[in-house]
Amino acid sequence: MIALPALSLLPTLALSQIMDTRSIVAPGAQVEKLGDGFSFTEGPVADQTGNVFFTDQPNNKIIRWDAVTGKFSVFSDAAGRSNGMYFDKKGNLITCADENNQIWSFDKNGKATVLVKDYDGKLLNGPNDLWIAPNGGMYLTDPLYKRDYWKRDPAMQQDGEHVYYLSPDHQKLTRVDDQLKKPNGIIGTADGKKLFVADIGAGKTYVYDINKDGTLANKKLFVEKGSDGMTLDAQGNLYITGDGVTVFDKTGEKIAHFPVHKGWTANLCFAGKNRDILFITAEKAVYGLKMKVKGLK
Repeated sequence: MIALPALSLLPTLALSQIMDTRSIVAPGAQVEKLGDGFSFTEGPVADQTGNVFFTDQPNNKIIRWDAVTGKFSVFSDAAGRSNGMYFDKKGNLITCADENNQIWSFDKNGKATVLVKDYDGKLLNGPNDLWIAPNGGMYLTDPLYKRDYWKRDPAMQQDGEHVYYLSPDHQKLTRVDDQLKKPNGIIGTADGKKLFVADIGAGKTYVYDINKDGTLANKKLFVEKGSDGMTLDAQGNLYITGDGVTVFDKTGEKIAHFPVHKGWTANLCFAGKNRDILFITAEKAVYGLKMKVKGLK
């Protein structure tokens, strides 16, 4: 039996600490701790019914949070040290399996299949985050964060830290931006026309146009701020992480900031049956914030 942290609903932040100029947070809502006792939480993504899957990377687990009961269960305890994750249209959980620098696909029973094992015959540095476009094509970031569990040479495997595109048939992996310092968070719009990539090493986030063949064009600086994980809401506002959660509207104007705790805030997604709970991973705990706006489904 694998021990899991107990559920906690203790408010952690006073409402007065939340900056929200567009009233995107539900009236009176506060950031609440949903559970703790993990080692380092990452990669949250909601399934079609709003349950959240997230990783406890040091413990090599993928945890499932039930949106109805608030309870936690283990989806996989052989997770390939997964980090960023996303669901494909078939309901497979696609993950950045950092242990062997691969991309994995988990079916609904937790069985894993390797989708990407290398680029140009060499290992990737360590896939970190990914987003799947409406056509099934996949964008992923490949920074280098040296891990103590690696059995391979911890040095840079590629000639830099880049962004890649995996074709919808999973047969071809190509580089789509090789000019970033350390790409990390990544998310695209629901129509598949725009891609946001955070260069956490340079402290910047860029937006691109997505071409029909999956390549990127018209790269523009969106905000002078990097990010770990990122998400979008249905209004097109971009949520970035690090020092809590900071929200920018479509024009790049800062419209909200949610302190989470004293340490690093790694990632987030919209969850719940109505996609109106902002589910946040922050080091040893996970948090929730009831929103007025909803996430994309």
